[in-house]
Amino acid sequence: MAEEILKVEHLNKFYGDWQALHDISFDLKKGEVVTLLGPSGSGKSTLIRTLNGLEDFKDGAIYFKGEKVDPSPKTWQGLRQKIGMVFQSYDLFPNLTVMDNILLAPTKVQNRPREEVKKEAMELLERVQLADQADSYPRQLSGGQKQRIAIVRALAMHPELMLFDEVTASLDPEMVRGVLNIVKELSDRDHMTMIIVTHEMNFASQIADKVLFLEDGKILEQTPGKQFFEHPQTERAKEFLSSMDF
Repeated sequence: MAEEILKVEHLNKFYGDWQALHDISFDLKKGEVVTLLGPSGSGKSTLIRTLNGLEDFKDGAIYFKGEKVDPSPKTWQGLRQKIGMVFQSYDLFPNLTVMDNILLAPTKVQNRPREEVKKEAMELLERVQLADQADSYPRQLSGGQKQRIAIVRALAMHPELMLFDEVTASLDPEMVRGVLNIVKELSDRDHMTMIIVTHEMNFASQIADKVLFLEDGKILEQTPGKQFFEHPQTERAKEFLSSMDF
């Protein structure tokens, strides 16, 4: 049986008096891909940011590899070396070259030898067809290229879990496919454990082992990916898929 990487139990999140997440519970096995689907404002990004310590939570529990997470800044700082995250906004350092953006965390945070990381970074850049951009600066890259660099930067940390928050939302349509192909390859070839927030339904249907369908901060459906897209259990999910022309 596959190892349990992440378990969330009865998670609640508030902004003042407003409850953003309601009693969220699910688990994630090694090599599994979970997609978070739902309308805008349903709590998907809030949930995925909570799983990386970028948002706090009021009560409930998060377990990583069987250990209950103490939600302190120091604990999350350590866990972020194991839980990689890629945002829609790239967040590359504009004053650093592509290579230096990738090398920064592995060499400074993990204290790995620079030449070892640089060799691995070049292999990753070749994999995403951007080896020729190693000495470029972010301002010289397209949005799709920046997003691929952001993925490489996260992978260079050797994460055990990857979180993707709407990584194609700010890209031109013609750039979306290239980024999604990389994420799909991480699943197919590397069997990477992932949680993905996306509005790309065809992509989600191809990659999801499990779907969490959210609305108003609540999980309305938690079903295997194939079942969700072929036989959604709730009327709301059926309406959602219909509105997405799926």
